[in-house]
Amino acid sequence: MGNSYAGQLKTTRFEEVLHNSIEASLRSNNLVPRPIFSQLYLEAEQQLSSLEAGSRADNEEEEEEEEEEEGSESSSPPVPYQMKPPPEGCCTTDGFCQAGKDLRLVSISNEHIEVPSGFLLVGAKSPNLPDHLLVCAVDKRFLPDDNGRNALLGFSGNCVGCGKKGFCYFTEFSNHINLKLTTQPKKQKHLKYYLVRNAQGALTKGSVICWKGAEFRGRQSSTSTCSSTLFQLPESSGLSGSTSSEPLPAANPSAPAGTQQTAAAIDHIPSTAAFSSTVYNGKESPKQQLMKNNLSALTRPSVLGTLTNSGPPKKRHKGWSPESPSSTETWNSQLNPQAPNRIKNDGGSLSSLPHSALVGPASSPAVGSGEPVSVPDNLLKICKAKPVIFKGHGNFPYLCGNINDVIVSPLLYTCYRNSQSLSRAYEQYGASTIQPISEEMQLLLTVYYLVQLAADQVPLIEDLEQIFMRSWRESHLSEIRQYQQAVPQAFPQVPSQITAVTSAQLPWLAGLAASSCNDSVHIIECSYSLAEGLSEMFKLLIEGKLIKTNYVVIICASRNRTIDSCIVITGKYQARVLSESMLSPSDYQKEVNYQLVTGKVETLGSFFSTLCPEGDIDLLLEKFYQENQGHISSSLLANKPTAVNGTGTAVCTSYEVERHQIRPFQLAVAQKLLSHICSIADSSTQNLDLGSFEKIDFLICVPPSEVTYQQTLFHLWHSGILLELGLEKEHLTKQRVEQYVLKLDAEAQIKFKVFLQNSMQNPHTLFVLIHDHAHWDLMSAMHSLYPQTELSTGLVDRLLNCREVKEAPNIVTLHVTSFPYALQTQHTHISPYNEIHWPSSYSNGVDLYHENKKYFGLSEFIESTLSGHSIPLLRYDSSFEAMVMALGKRFPRLHSAVIRTFVLIQHYSAAMMAVCGLSQMKNYTSVETLEITQNLINSSRQCPSGHGLMVVLRIPCTPLAAVAYERLHNVRERLALEDNFEIILGNPNSGITIGKHFVEQLKVWQKIEDVDWRPQTYLELEGLPCILIFSGMDPQGESLPRSLRYCDLRLINSSSLVRTTLEQELGLAAYFVSSEIHTEKAVVNDVLESDPEKLSSTDNEDEEIATEGSTSEKRSPMKRERSCSHDSASSSLSSKASITAFCTESSPPQVLSNSTEETTNNYERQKQKVDKGAQTTISKHLPPVTEQLDMKQNIKSAQVSITSSSSSPFSSSSSSSAPTHNSFILQTSQCSMTKASKQPPIVFLPKLVYDIITSTDSSGLPKSSSLLPYHSVMWASSFRPLMSKMMTCTEQSLYYRQWTVPKPIHMDYNNRNEGRMDTFHPRRLLLSGPPQIGKTGAYLQFLSILSRMLIRLTEVDVYDEEEININIKEESDQYYHQPGDMWPDLETFKKMPFDYTIHDPKYEDASLICSKLQTINNEDRSMSRRQEDMYTCRQTTRMRLSKYAAYNTYHHCEQCHQYMGFNPRYQLYESTLHAFAFSYSMLGEEIQLHFIIPKSKEHHFVFSQPGRQLESMRLPLVTDKSEDYIKSPTFTPTTGRHEHGLFNLYHAMDGASHLHVLVVKEYEMAIYKKYWPNHIMLVLPSIFNSAGVGAAHFLIKELSYHNLELERNRQEELGIKPQDIWPFIVISDDSCVMWNAVEVDCSGDRKSDYTWTERNVSLKQILQHIEATPNVTHYALIGMRKWSSKTNSAEIKEPFSCCHVHDFIMLNVDLTQNVQYNQNRFTCDDVDFNLRVHSAGLLICRFNHFNVMKKQIAVGGQRSFHIKSKVSDTPVSISPAQYICAPDSKHTFLAAPAQLLLEKYLQYHSHRFFPLSLKNYSHPVLSVDCYLNLGPQIAVCYVSSRPHSLNISSSGLTFSGLLLYLCDSFVVASFLKKFHFLKGATLCVICQDRNSLRQTVVRLELEDEWQFRLRDEFQTANAKEDRPLFFLTGRHI
Repeated sequence: MGNSYAGQLKTTRFEEVLHNSIEASLRSNNLVPRPIFSQLYLEAEQQLSSLEAGSRADNEEEEEEEEEEEGSESSSPPVPYQMKPPPEGCCTTDGFCQAGKDLRLVSISNEHIEVPSGFLLVGAKSPNLPDHLLVCAVDKRFLPDDNGRNALLGFSGNCVGCGKKGFCYFTEFSNHINLKLTTQPKKQKHLKYYLVRNAQGALTKGSVICWKGAEFRGRQSSTSTCSSTLFQLPESSGLSGSTSSEPLPAANPSAPAGTQQTAAAIDHIPSTAAFSSTVYNGKESPKQQLMKNNLSALTRPSVLGTLTNSGPPKKRHKGWSPESPSSTETWNSQLNPQAPNRIKNDGGSLSSLPHSALVGPASSPAVGSGEPVSVPDNLLKICKAKPVIFKGHGNFPYLCGNINDVIVSPLLYTCYRNSQSLSRAYEQYGASTIQPISEEMQLLLTVYYLVQLAADQVPLIEDLEQIFMRSWRESHLSEIRQYQQAVPQAFPQVPSQITAVTSAQLPWLAGLAASSCNDSVHIIECSYSLAEGLSEMFKLLIEGKLIKTNYVVIICASRNRTIDSCIVITGKYQARVLSESMLSPSDYQKEVNYQLVTGKVETLGSFFSTLCPEGDIDLLLEKFYQENQGHISSSLLANKPTAVNGTGTAVCTSYEVERHQIRPFQLAVAQKLLSHICSIADSSTQNLDLGSFEKIDFLICVPPSEVTYQQTLFHLWHSGILLELGLEKEHLTKQRVEQYVLKLDAEAQIKFKVFLQNSMQNPHTLFVLIHDHAHWDLMSAMHSLYPQTELSTGLVDRLLNCREVKEAPNIVTLHVTSFPYALQTQHTHISPYNEIHWPSSYSNGVDLYHENKKYFGLSEFIESTLSGHSIPLLRYDSSFEAMVMALGKRFPRLHSAVIRTFVLIQHYSAAMMAVCGLSQMKNYTSVETLEITQNLINSSRQCPSGHGLMVVLRIPCTPLAAVAYERLHNVRERLALEDNFEIILGNPNSGITIGKHFVEQLKVWQKIEDVDWRPQTYLELEGLPCILIFSGMDPQGESLPRSLRYCDLRLINSSSLVRTTLEQELGLAAYFVSSEIHTEKAVVNDVLESDPEKLSSTDNEDEEIATEGSTSEKRSPMKRERSCSHDSASSSLSSKASITAFCTESSPPQVLSNSTEETTNNYERQKQKVDKGAQTTISKHLPPVTEQLDMKQNIKSAQVSITSSSSSPFSSSSSSSAPTHNSFILQTSQCSMTKASKQPPIVFLPKLVYDIITSTDSSGLPKSSSLLPYHSVMWASSFRPLMSKMMTCTEQSLYYRQWTVPKPIHMDYNNRNEGRMDTFHPRRLLLSGPPQIGKTGAYLQFLSILSRMLIRLTEVDVYDEEEININIKEESDQYYHQPGDMWPDLETFKKMPFDYTIHDPKYEDASLICSKLQTINNEDRSMSRRQEDMYTCRQTTRMRLSKYAAYNTYHHCEQCHQYMGFNPRYQLYESTLHAFAFSYSMLGEEIQLHFIIPKSKEHHFVFSQPGRQLESMRLPLVTDKSEDYIKSPTFTPTTGRHEHGLFNLYHAMDGASHLHVLVVKEYEMAIYKKYWPNHIMLVLPSIFNSAGVGAAHFLIKELSYHNLELERNRQEELGIKPQDIWPFIVISDDSCVMWNAVEVDCSGDRKSDYTWTERNVSLKQILQHIEATPNVTHYALIGMRKWSSKTNSAEIKEPFSCCHVHDFIMLNVDLTQNVQYNQNRFTCDDVDFNLRVHSAGLLICRFNHFNVMKKQIAVGGQRSFHIKSKVSDTPVSISPAQYICAPDSKHTFLAAPAQLLLEKYLQYHSHRFFPLSLKNYSHPVLSVDCYLNLGPQIAVCYVSSRPHSLNISSSGLTFSGLLLYLCDSFVVASFLKKFHFLKGATLCVICQDRNSLRQTVVRLELEDEWQFRLRDEFQTANAKEDRPLFFLTGRHI
């Protein structure tokens, strides 16, 4: 049939597949027909054999393709393809069809093309027309979906040119459209693009057709070179040597192997076989290759209608015969091989349906309708299980009679109903055309899902939901694709063409689907109602006809009404698991308790006693005790070393108590937490004002577990955080520490109230509320279901979500958990931006945080089960599981938890007895339990100090834990093992109780001298050999010590599993392993240990060690196979057999050398040897399998028994070799605790849980991750995408936030506010990280750095430098003022000489200014700092901010909100832009400035009335006096410091009214306005964008003088004298942070005696003080000192100085009218201005009793000028020597202002111009009218050329140089001739252009005294358009 059929599909997809299925069953000799729906939905992706067997024509096609690819592998040439000759007379032109019609897209894009329904237009590529696409119409069923899957094989297409239809072969079609191919035509190669209509209606090239199947099939075939069929494993290549003690399931003994367990129903759960490590001739197995290739596709939906044909395989597959099963069935059987080492398909090996979705009590019958159905009596007794009835569709009948023996659940009904509703995510595709999946289809899919389940698997609701999801998406894939790809107009909305399954077809189709499962699923069809079907089902049950049946599907379908259905779970195992899963955790506890109290378990005990042929175990124990009393203890303990004593006995040196230290990870997480806190504080919402907090306080809330509580106290105590935060003083007591940890129990509320009161009373303390183990109690306080029994239920909600916590602005809540899923719902309080996830250690292969420990968590444990790892850390115990299952059938009324616990206690008891010499008891335990027990008992004897292993036995149910404790305690006592190991009952509500003997041991090991000490945490049990029975429904954050070796979780509640429950149970085993040891493969290579004892010991922990015994052997390949089975029963045996084989066949073990080098070399050699020859190792060392099995008993008895006569503390494989071993081992025995701490613990799981954990979905994500995340949440929709392994923690969080909603019992249930984001609490954070990874340490470190940051926020680095050039200052005893004078006396001050010397430390590298003939030492005043060190190396001191500090934009506090411009609605204040123009003759043009004035500041200005034009800035009067007003306007020039500039003067001014103007450059206006919306801005003209600070100062001063004139004119009209207008302005740097005043006390006996103190004062106080100076208007400049911690009394003895002032000055713009700042200057402009002011005869006064602190700001300011090349953008460092060049040279021009280049050049290289001046301080350089910094090694003498100016007397001075900088007309030849120069002195003339240079030389008659040369002319390295400055140098004649 094949392609001929496929090409002419006129029917629906369903009929096609049905037809193919019938055909397949007819062709097969197997009586069971192929299930149809596997082809339709469930197997299209995994069972690629169905793709291969699609049709004959395609078979040929693919054979060609695959052989072609094989040929290419072997370098053989491809076979040329012979095309049929075209019919005579037809067109053969490229781009046209044979009928001569044009098919090229460019030609027919605008033509109307008729496309039949179900067809798509695609573009074909012709090899002869590479630039064209040919248009074709192709049936979309033969095209792939977006993921490259699910195209039907074959072809069906039409020619759009001539209209010919019905091409069934692509070969025929390619001939018709003249592709002219030289190779086999394939649609995959030539159909390249979808074609779509654009907005104009033209046909255009759309998306690429995603062909992946073809390449995949080709690649698939070439990967396997074995001679079997593609998916069949040859028998010879089975997992050699492995044996399985697991019997074949007896459920379907007569079923053929291929059909007993059909293939995986759910394509997103690959079989474990995918990870088989079997290697075929050096290549991976085909199955493994298939899985690898298919992993990426498994999340994708399978196509509806994949054709399957199980005809003969391709010719290359030799093994097929008409009698063999079809290839698809072969695939089924290979997924679940029934051979030894059988790997069950994990398709449904899932936990039960979670009880969480139940509505109402599970056991009550649902409300029914119609006739009642009577439940037969004795149903439970007969069936051995309570059937579970899941309501399906329609009406459900009443049940009456013995209703206690059935359980009815609405869970499936809910699932069906949910699947009927379309998700919002798909509404975009148009809900009108996409119908939900039909009821009939739902039921059919359910039937097929049940058919796929193996006998030991349980259905899971999540799987069904995913199947429905896929089916629905597939049935509407084409519509969805159309909507995705095209504009709506291009594709009219056509309803789907799928014909639904009718209700009449349904029973027949269901029966057909179920026919392949050998009665596992039984279909009952009813005519009238479900009642008759249920009655029949009960009848069949009673008659025993459903023994093999696990599921009964009852369908009542008729044509005229909807279907009724229900599904009954009749399988004993499935029914038990499902019914138990419906119990809530508290119901589960009650049920178990009831069974214990009522004595129902006694039948179990009596049954156990019948198992032992020697009689009851108790009798045996008693007998053993009587016989060996006083004898066994001495033999067992004969060689046991005592603990350390004073006589020098050998002591174990490996015991170390870990010191508290912060790991890199924890620090990184703490810093992430801190940055989140800062981002909350920095956001504009003002939710956290960090600046207002002075210190940190905290409270840690922990679950009510005494151990967790004590553990947290322990961490807190040892972290030192309380002392660091200053919360406690030295001599900390435990009672004080307890104040900071809150146990969430009945007394929690009292302590919490105290915390709340503290937070209210201390608004300046930030309280951090840490909720540790935050997933623990999420019950709503409103919906607390069990208030009587559980006092703490809902407590978290009551406390942490109370109104006080939510509203307190000083409480930050931090939730810390390993399982955050329940806090990530649609209603969560925590913003996704406030989640902090533990970082991964690797990113792109780079180790981000180098740690000396490797963490082993869930993913590492799972990884250890994959192929390639030496031994799995996760295991299950098959013999234990088999016994539990058998007992479950025998005792149907007992809860499985009871049965499991009693069986396990029995196993432990028997194992202890076996180890103690009752060797017959080893038959009554499992290998696993025996291994655990033996290692536990032997462990303490392998260490000189008696250190041992810990075994954790997890028993969630507290009453069962108590029973186990009593029983094991009793057995231990009877066996006289009381001093060998301890048994501890770990109850969450109580502390740890251990025997006195063991307490003394712990005290010795831990060097504790306290008599009353008792261990209070499990961590303190380090090294204690013990069984810890860990009870409690959930672990509550308890950490376990490093000596943990086995984590026995076989008793965890495996019926009711959600992700959190599962992961927190496995979290107990999470572990840190030292990373110096190689742990890449999840085991430790203990190569360097000299430990031949491993050879003979049955100590199974040594399987973990990669090197067994002698260095010539590596771990046997047997262990490599372990990873496939992981069934510990078989594997332990085989590994023991291999160990024994090594011992018996090889010579006695050699003693390992102690030389590390040699050992390492041995290891390397051995590694190479083993890697090369694994096969030889097998043949050489392993006995045949049968032999191995026969040897089992002997090995066990030889290895296990430790008889009383044996003097060795170790077991040996044979008595002959024992002495050798013993004598050696006693010297080299090693502490087993040390070994345990170097490798992760081994975890034993229930089989059901093991299957869930180790099975992964298509992306590699563990199955457990896709379970419901938590009991109290539910899925928002069945229609949700699958999670992916590639998801980061953040993406997982977003997934849960979208797809989960809390149930009403969840505390977040009421936290919803439709469509708004304010449901998130702004001060709530979530820290999540794997269990036991160190989250406690991380959040304690966070508290530490948060505290430090708060202190740091209240501190600043201020410059702290001594004044410079103090030694040059005149040392005169004359003081002009008294130390206590508050203001200068004007007349006295006028007499004070001006101090020319610069004392400001920032000018340390500036030229010295000579004032007269000074005796300056010619010391080396060379630069003490390099250029780049100028800002980084200046000395600073950290100072705490006072309440009068100036702040940057990061400061938020309530007082200055309004000042800053943030009103309560967080909108920026409005402001207006005003132009302000004035003319200035020196610039020769009008200057236009712009003011940005906020509305709130307009009162400071005068506007013209009609047009609101800015007229002037208001100025007060000199006579005005006000306490709350600052008269002087403050101007702050700034650049590059919009965030960091200290412009918030609110606190500095102490709230006083003041006028503050920021002076900014035009290009920075917007950013400054954004950060400082309520500040007045003065925007400089754009021509000053690249100017320096001189331009800003110049414009501030000129504007202020112009404004003074305007105000004088305006106020003169009001009758005010011009001289009464206040003439001062303040010019302040943007880094002035605090101001101080020195208070002098002159109350001493003598006048000269005084004391002084310095205190921080407000700027308001200082300014008002200065403004009140008598005769203040006579001073031109007033300033203050710069603060220094080294200020001495001499500096402040004279309260006022006449000297340079810097940084913060008051400028009298009236007096300085004719003195200007130099607008070109970048540096030293204040020194230059000071000199000009003084030379003009004006007074400069510095108040020495005031000082300003300047903050070190690392950005902006002068640093914002970068000198770089104008040619290239690449940053190349340019030295200052390159800043000038010869005119007209080809020097690289620089992109920097000419003035800046000049100043920088002179600063660093002025000695080139003035060689005589270098260090010649007595002969300075004469600088006329300007001060330029020539560097610290050259002194300058400033003179002014202005008439009547004050200059120094130069009569005695001879100058070494002359500097003429841009000299104006005041400089004349006669002026220069007054000065005397040394012979050879140099001259430098600087002008704007070369012409001015020449004119200056002539005008000043310079050539009379100075000699010039042409080569002495220079310019700054600027391009012509940048207006360079020109220099001319000359020598004095």
